[in-house]
Amino acid sequence: MTTVTLDSNYDTAEIKKRDWRIIALIGVAHSCSHFFQLVIPTLYVFLAHEFGYDFVRLGGLATAFFVVSGIGQASSGFIVDRIGPTPVLHFGLSCFVASGILIGLADGYTMLLLAAVIGGAGNSVFHPVDYSIINHRISPLRLGHAFSIHGLTGNLGWALTPLFITGIGLATSWRVAAFSAAALVAVVLLLTILGRNLLSGSQEQADAQGPEAEESSAGDLSSQSIAQTLLTLGRQPALWGAFLFFASSSVALSSVQNYTIPMLGDVYGISRVLAGSALSGYMVTAALGMLAGGFLVGATAKTERIVFVALVSAGLMLVLLASGVLPPPLAMVIVGLAGFCSGVAAPSRDMLIRRVTPKGATGTVYGLVYSGMDVGASLAPLVFGIMLDAGYTRGPWVGAAVAFCLSATLAVWVASQATRTAQAK
Repeated sequence: MTTVTLDSNYDTAEIKKRDWRIIALIGVAHSCSHFFQLVIPTLYVFLAHEFGYDFVRLGGLATAFFVVSGIGQASSGFIVDRIGPTPVLHFGLSCFVASGILIGLADGYTMLLLAAVIGGAGNSVFHPVDYSIINHRISPLRLGHAFSIHGLTGNLGWALTPLFITGIGLATSWRVAAFSAAALVAVVLLLTILGRNLLSGSQEQADAQGPEAEESSAGDLSSQSIAQTLLTLGRQPALWGAFLFFASSSVALSSVQNYTIPMLGDVYGISRVLAGSALSGYMVTAALGMLAGGFLVGATAKTERIVFVALVSAGLMLVLLASGVLPPPLAMVIVGLAGFCSGVAAPSRDMLIRRVTPKGATGTVYGLVYSGMDVGASLAPLVFGIMLDAGYTRGPWVGAAVAFCLSATLAVWVASQATRTAQAK
């Protein structure tokens, strides 16, 4: 009876409208994070022509960006839980604006490196900020949709960067492209300032979560010191499992993103143009899978089941690709199906992390566990690159399949730990 009453309370036209405005605003902000991750890599050719840098030095810029992002992501959640997500979001977007301006003004490697570091600092805040807002400001009825739209907008940000930067760079200059990227993010920053009451208004959604919220109110970690919070969280095996889940998921994604094009060429004789289209198809179908996954979240309280089936299915698709028995056109289709399956898991994955998050530590937990993605993304290209150089032309697909299956198993384990903890209380 309580559930029905709560659902009806949060199904009014006014609440629906507010929820979707928050979802849209957070989605646009999140797209800026993914958009800016690819700004410097998209400018590689322009920068090489302008300054004569080789790809080792250019790659160093991206490495600096993600190293700073990974370190910052693990720590920025503490700040979010203590001062609120909105000012931290404004900081992140402001860093992107500053980074874009510095790139446009750059007269050498030092300024470009500084721009990468500032951009990485900006990128570090988005997962703690976004998930803190979603978990505290979105009604329970629309949480699944919020998670799916959040993932979708990230993919759209990735898709926009090459078109935006390359198009403007070729039509004008790479400096104008960098300034334009800064201007685009500045518009989004203005939108978040104008909509700040949506993101951090006085009406909290935690009361809509019923008895669970009441039971955990005594253990609010936001009032603890950082050391106390870390000690408390470090005692929860489920959070370490979640960290490993994201690390292994990132290993799989990194394999697909970095090596699908050469593997399709080596194994199936597919041209680089068509292989690139297949990889783009993976990202598009992953986004569609995220939308579908948003509807599946409400189908069962055991969201780990959806994650398990979806990720194991994605892994099986990659094993099938690695077998080399498919006709080339079908191989390209299977790449897309693997993307769809991996996308379906995303909203249920985020809901699962929500279940193991202590009260007052939303930003901290999401920051810590999502930093696993940076760990996986930094290790996988090296390992799989060595594998390809050694002649194992199908190895990265097999490795990605193993990583997906490991992630699926970890999701079930994390859920079991969450259930055990809830029963212990």
